[in-house]
Amino acid sequence: MDQKFWDERYLETEQIWSNNPNPVLLEHATTLTPGRALDLGCGEGADARWLAGRGWQVTAVDISPVAIDRARALGDEPAITWQQADVVVTPPPSRAFDLVSLQYFTMLKTPGDLGVRGIIDAVAVGGTLLSVFHEIPDDREHWHDLDPHDFYEPHDIGQLLGDDWRIDIDRTQARTTAPPEGAHHTHDTVLLAVRLS
Repeated sequence: MDQKFWDERYLETEQIWSNNPNPVLLEHATTLTPGRALDLGCGEGADARWLAGRGWQVTAVDISPVAIDRARALGDEPAITWQQADVVVTPPPSRAFDLVSLQYFTMLKTPGDLGVRGIIDAVAVGGTLLSVFHEIPDDREHWHDLDPHDFYEPHDIGQLLGDDWRIDIDRTQARTTAPPEGAHHTHDTVLLAVRLS
């Protein structure tokens, strides 16, 4: 699921996502004090626009330039910086964000976990890491013949956190909204953690 994969996916249709912010983000970010947010895998930008509307300064990153161009085209928002990047290759700045949000962010496991450790390191002291993913489905068609266990799930990320973190949520829960058309996901896995020092 590299840049080519996502560019082709976005080019299949004029709009992939609903343009509504993800409900787990709404549930948890509503209680946070706005600051600097990193929205990874921002897609067409609904989460980034919602965060900006609540007073966050948002860096919205996607591997696909097609997605970034589409997000920008939906309206200029001074509080959002749109970036095309592969965060495995170019990690985000260290300890720079009060919220790092990974909403259904697909990332292959790598030796030494370097890519995901770079994402973890981006959370500032006192900041929140929020990762949400589909519960691994039984159907392999959704994964384009890839093994879903080769991707990081929120619980995998939680296991990489050290003693300087507090894990508030690490669970599987029922979705509060219907899955995207053609998908059959009924549950999500959620990790919410706070960096203490």
